[in-house]
Amino acid sequence: MRLYLLPVSTRRTLLYCQKLHAPSPEKETWGDKIQSKAARMWSGWEQKDKGWQKSVVNYGNQVLRRIPYEEWGLKSVPPLSQRRRQVELKGTEKVEVVYPKSLLAMDHVPKILNKLATEREALHKRRLIWCFVGMPITIPVALLPVIPNLPFFYLVYRAWSHWRALSGGKHIQFLLNNNLLALTPSPVVDEVYAAQKDPLPSTPEPTTGGTEKIVNPPDPSVLPNSSQNPDGETMLLSQANGKKMTQALDLPQLEVELERAIWQVETAIKKRSAEVAAKDAQSENEKKAQ
Repeated sequence: MRLYLLPVSTRRTLLYCQKLHAPSPEKETWGDKIQSKAARMWSGWEQKDKGWQKSVVNYGNQVLRRIPYEEWGLKSVPPLSQRRRQVELKGTEKVEVVYPKSLLAMDHVPKILNKLATEREALHKRRLIWCFVGMPITIPVALLPVIPNLPFFYLVYRAWSHWRALSGGKHIQFLLNNNLLALTPSPVVDEVYAAQKDPLPSTPEPTTGGTEKIVNPPDPSVLPNSSQNPDGETMLLSQANGKKMTQALDLPQLEVELERAIWQVETAIKKRSAEVAAKDAQSENEKKAQ
């Protein structure tokens, strides 16, 4: 497998795992079989012109888009099975980590990976438990005719999603603890970021609880409007450049992940910027009133 670290803003980064061809493929697990069957069923519902299945898909896609991109990123990392553990420990090649040298310092990359692997661990554990608690409560819905027990299946999916995110995070920690990562700066990725000339959305205050910037110090040639909010947060990728990134890396499966991450971070930045503007306006009005 190969890992990608792609900064979306000056404080938030997308993790994505590309699955490469393994020398000897593992036997498909029951979880993989269920996932494949569910994906085929969902795809079939998407192709319907109308009906409750189409309505469920339309609403479901909106819900899926709001699942944090950090969770999707960890889910892209395969679980650490006993066989995979042995293969990676005995392997002659390390797992490659591709990142933009112009934005991320090499010694900062392991810290970012560790943060992405651990910062939401408690949240995923807590919500996984609540999914199991909620499943029995939805059983009466199964008595309704025609329509399946959608709340139950949603909780099952979210429980699986949280478990996969936890498993992906543990796999990343395993690679870090055993020094199995090969940090590889990518000129191709740098070129895509450098091609972003138009100013992108920014906010005077960060959208996350962390105080540390990913890009430090910001490069004005890469971030045209970063100097306006040095203590805040600035977008690094637009949707257009996100598509260029997937094309440059020849990773079409990355497009939906980048699109989701850019949309979520950009929405958060615009919301925080509006909140700061409203707060400043209120303070100004209070000063005038005095």
